[in-house]
Amino acid sequence: MDLGFIEKYNLNTMKKYGDLIILGLLMSIFTPPSYCQSMLNGHVNSQFTKYFSVPMAGNSWPSGEFNSANEIINESGVKDWVDPSTQIKAYFRTKQTGKVQLAIRAYVKSGSSKIKFQLGKETKELFISNIAFDTLSIGTFTIEKAGYQTLILSGIAKTSESFAEIADLLIGGEAADDNIRYVKDEFYWGRRGPSVHLNYELPPEAGDLEWFYNEITVPEGNDVEGSYFMANGFGEGYFGIQVNSSSERRILFSVWSPFKTDQPGEIPEDQKIILLKKGTDVNSGAFGNEGSGGQSYRRYYWKSGTTYRFLLKGSPAENNSTDYTAYFYAPEVGRWELIASFRRPKTITYLKRLHSFLENFMPESGNIPRKAFYSNQWVCNAAGKWFELKRARFTADATARKEARLDYSGGIEKGGFFLKNCGFFNERTDIDTWFKRPESGNIPMIDFSVLP
Repeated sequence: MDLGFIEKYNLNTMKKYGDLIILGLLMSIFTPPSYCQSMLNGHVNSQFTKYFSVPMAGNSWPSGEFNSANEIINESGVKDWVDPSTQIKAYFRTKQTGKVQLAIRAYVKSGSSKIKFQLGKETKELFISNIAFDTLSIGTFTIEKAGYQTLILSGIAKTSESFAEIADLLIGGEAADDNIRYVKDEFYWGRRGPSVHLNYELPPEAGDLEWFYNEITVPEGNDVEGSYFMANGFGEGYFGIQVNSSSERRILFSVWSPFKTDQPGEIPEDQKIILLKKGTDVNSGAFGNEGSGGQSYRRYYWKSGTTYRFLLKGSPAENNSTDYTAYFYAPEVGRWELIASFRRPKTITYLKRLHSFLENFMPESGNIPRKAFYSNQWVCNAAGKWFELKRARFTADATARKEARLDYSGGIEKGGFFLKNCGFFNERTDIDTWFKRPESGNIPMIDFSVLP
């Protein structure tokens, strides 16, 4: 489609001269005469014929408290943007530098508005008065560095209810000719951002693995709401710490049922996860939506910059089942505390497929980076012998693998492994890369016989 370059200002909707006169009076102190003239002169011509339509829904976030994101961004794009102190940031990734020409597909419900667009050091302003969706040219910008770009929208003035209802950002030009990356269709998963994992290499000589030990340190400023720093993952469940809100954090331990469903109520009685015991102040119940099973959590305000220790036991039990038990060590308490113990029916196994991961479960915070260090991993076999885990393979989820989001990385830092995701940063680690951390020799000193 030839946008000519990106169609024209919808001057038909500007026939309501009353609106223009009112807006002109309001905006006269903001708008230089040269801008008014160029606005009325029509559309911008260009040689570019290839363009990308970037949905604002999956690729933009409002500034300020991220809890307000759902009020301004939904699956149709930007809506009800009324506060001039709120900026909208839209993200896309280019593979090369050069010129890009931008436009938006937008309208105002009534009246008129004026919006400023900033990309890098350059700014443009756009007047909007069309009351039905139209393609409005913003202008030409220069991409000086390849990678993620941030287009900042600021509301300057309006007589409309909101600054604009915006569905798409249109991008063309030489910097876009080699393709760009953005979230195309999966609104929820794209806004959550990519999940990243460490898959630990297990020593074949260890035999049956009964215990898995790990440590996590979340650096200061990386304890972003919506983060799940999962320490001890295994074939049938996961165990780690979350940031659930500005006032609540949790230690979470879950085990999947062998019955495959997202609805806990569908699980047959003989395949339900059984709670054997739980620690003080621990809540327990069922979970669904991403598989189903038994879940436990303890509200505990863990702190960034502090190292926390995790211990998981998994071993066969009676009646064709396996028991999984999770313990958490907080340094201010100075002892191992029980989170919960679950029995999984129709399963006979020791621990397998050991891993860690970092995910964001709140789409509203998908534009904020977060990072964690995973260190000093050990396993202990059924005979009581410890083995250090020094190698891990970095992987990522489908959002990363199909290149909807490329803001993910992992590797070695500070003597251990790290994971990082979200925030539209540019450093990136190749998926399926193996890493080896330095050997610590720091065997966990744990007396299993006194654990609660």
